[in-house]
Amino acid sequence: MSITKTSNIKALNFSDKIRCYAQMFKLKLTSFVVVSAIMGYFMGGASYNLTEIILLVIGGFLITCTSNALNQVIEKDHDKLMERTKNRPLPLNKLSVRETIWVSSIIGVVGIAMLWLLNPLTGILGVLAIFMYVALYTPLKRVSTISVFVGAFPGAFPPMLGWVAATGSFSVEAGILFAIQFIWQFPHFWAIAWKINDQYSKAGFKMLPFGKKDKRTASIIVLSSLALFASSILPEYIGFTGRIATVGLFILSALMVYPSIRLLQTLDDKYALRTMLMSYLYLILSLTIILIDRT
Repeated sequence: MSITKTSNIKALNFSDKIRCYAQMFKLKLTSFVVVSAIMGYFMGGASYNLTEIILLVIGGFLITCTSNALNQVIEKDHDKLMERTKNRPLPLNKLSVRETIWVSSIIGVVGIAMLWLLNPLTGILGVLAIFMYVALYTPLKRVSTISVFVGAFPGAFPPMLGWVAATGSFSVEAGILFAIQFIWQFPHFWAIAWKINDQYSKAGFKMLPFGKKDKRTASIIVLSSLALFASSILPEYIGFTGRIATVGLFILSALMVYPSIRLLQTLDDKYALRTMLMSYLYLILSLTIILIDRT
């Protein structure tokens, strides 16, 4: 990571700077994270407290923004090499590294403080999420494909964090929510990596299991999608949900598996794209099904 000289930074007006930070914070992705956390909160709480919900929404939003921005600080020079990321604010020198670190650190501290106000365990999970994403997952992307496994941990935190925010403690139910989203990470990330593998390779990122878009890699994506069937059984097995939720989760899992099988058969990028798009739908609908089943 190189520190951009202030003299090289483009002068921006206030509205342009806000737009740059909105891009750095990945607001669409951050919204998915916050929605997942809120759903976990509603699953865990017998009653709802507006103050707690506000703290969770803002705190979760801020720590996710921090993780996204610091990730881009570390990967600034690599982002320049990828078509997907070359127009981000840091590669274009629209923001300085120093300013980005300061802003990200401040909002991160505020976010952790808000989560801590809910209860200390939620605050600790917030710290772990930032640490694992920024300090472990991000640098590992250039070292080993194990980065996807490591990144799946903070990626699976949101619904569990929401549950802990509501209950103040960890439980088997929180673990189940974590497990479902943890397993989901693999077909999701690998489908993205398949689609833009050439860009990742150019930037030095090692994301696909075998580094190539071949039958072996496609087989791993299929297996990771099939694992969603196993995670579909877990909520009912522990009495967390009923049969209706299990059926719904099975249907969603089948919808995830189908495009991954077609990817294995054809090695066509369009099926990687369909797997990726279905993964977003799976994330929201699976949590919605569980939440409805519990109400």
